[in-house]
Order: sequence, then structure tokens, then C-alpha cells
Amino acid sequence: MADTETTSMKPGQAALVTEIEKTRADLARTIDAISDRVSPSRVAQRTSARIRQQLSQVDPLIAVPVALVAVSVTSYLVWRRLRK
Repeated sequence: MADTETTSMKPGQAALVTEIEKTRADLARTIDAISDRVSPSRVAQRTSARIRQQLSQVDPLIAVPVALVAVSVTSYLVWRRLRK
């Protein structure tokens, strides 16, 4: 931040400079928070964490058939690609 000489300022100016510096610091924190929120890597981390959490809550009676279907479809696609 810019160096300010508060010794030669009037009391009202010093308070104004202090308020400006406080506002500038608040704005910097806000910009950092926004940057963190929209960062592609952070978005990917939050999304994968949310998916992991949702998958951990899946009922096993539903998860097993879904996993079998996924493996079957993947196997079919690999088989078809190898056949070409």
C-alpha cells in the first residue's frame, strides 16, 4: 500500500486515509474470495467433493446394479473399439 504521512495531515484527513486503507484491505479480501470461488481448480475440487459425498450416501441395493450396468456398458464400448 502507499505510504502516507499522517504527521502533516489534519485529523480529518488522517481518519479519511485510515478509512480508505481499511476499505482497500476489505476490497482486496473480497477480490481474493471471488478469485478463489471461480478458480477452475477450486470449482473442480468442490464438485468432486460434492459427488463423493453424494455417492457415499447411495443405498447399496441401488449402487450394485448401477455399477454393474456401468461396467457392462464400458466393457461393451471397449470390446466394440477393439473389434474395429
